[in-house]
Amino acid sequence: MGREDRRVRTGGTRQAVSAALILAVGLFFLPALVVRGEPVYQRAGAGELPNGELALPIAPMPPAEAAGARDRGRAVRLQTKEGDVVELTMADYLWGVVAAEMPASFEPEALKAQACAARTYTAVLQNSAKHPDADICADSSCCQAYIERSAAEARWGLNAGEYGEKIDQAVAQTDGLGVVYDGKPIQALFFSSAAGKTVDAAEVWGSSVAYLKSVDSPEGEEVPNYHSQTALGAEEVKSLTLNAYPGADLSGDPSSWFGQASRNEGGGVISLALGGVTLTGGQVRSLFSLRSASFTVTWDGAQFLFDVTGYGHGVGMSQYGANAMAQNGSTFRDILTWYYTGTEIDGLW
Repeated sequence: MGREDRRVRTGGTRQAVSAALILAVGLFFLPALVVRGEPVYQRAGAGELPNGELALPIAPMPPAEAAGARDRGRAVRLQTKEGDVVELTMADYLWGVVAAEMPASFEPEALKAQACAARTYTAVLQNSAKHPDADICADSSCCQAYIERSAAEARWGLNAGEYGEKIDQAVAQTDGLGVVYDGKPIQALFFSSAAGKTVDAAEVWGSSVAYLKSVDSPEGEEVPNYHSQTALGAEEVKSLTLNAYPGADLSGDPSSWFGQASRNEGGGVISLALGGVTLTGGQVRSLFSLRSASFTVTWDGAQFLFDVTGYGHGVGMSQYGANAMAQNGSTFRDILTWYYTGTEIDGLW
């Protein structure tokens, strides 16, 4: 804005101008108010909450340098793959998790959803005794994957600046937020890609969880290795099976070893008989190192062919599904509350 070059003849006029400027600045910043610590414009439009009620201002927006302050003020004790325990801020830790767990080329809203899920998962583990000397470890088969920033940037090459900034924003713009059910942080499980639907937790682990239900998932042929095939000879199938399930009867023609599969609505295997022993789809997946429990198995006379769709255990948020939703205009809140049934997004600290 330009300034007028005027001479103020009296002290009283100067005071009036100063007072007017102070009032104008105050009115300029007045709309930048937050509800429950979140910017009003992120929760609803034009001063309204989603239910149409007027948003009541609680506190002014923090200055730009305070963005991400909630995560930066919380520490995480991480057990590295080498077995060392290091202490990081939550913000730095989540950056490394998002970089390791989700392609940085994904849509910003998908990256935000991943940051929130990872933050929630971490919050739950911080209140557990899973690791005696640490809150969480960097082993994805146990907790969550993690990569140091320098290693991630080296892997990204020329895209390092762009990708690093995207993840910075995903973490900062969801600062302190997590997924809650009945006011408590959830077990925010996630996986790579689904075969049309996610899987109810009861199918995989035998226990029903209110917010881990099967829902439609929109990813498809754009997913790398969405369809895969594993070929195993009869002797290898027999050896692997009998080592894990000694009671299985794998005598006779291999074509008779596998029974008819029971399937869920998405086509995933719920249960399957193998040598007279009934296994879950997840158990078969683990036994033969398949990418998911959405598979068919055939005997071609020489080997077993497992044709598989998707990747991961199938419970919770599909990462490629989240990206597909983001491409179609969904926000990170939409994504998370879709994949975690009956949940809300709220501050964890």
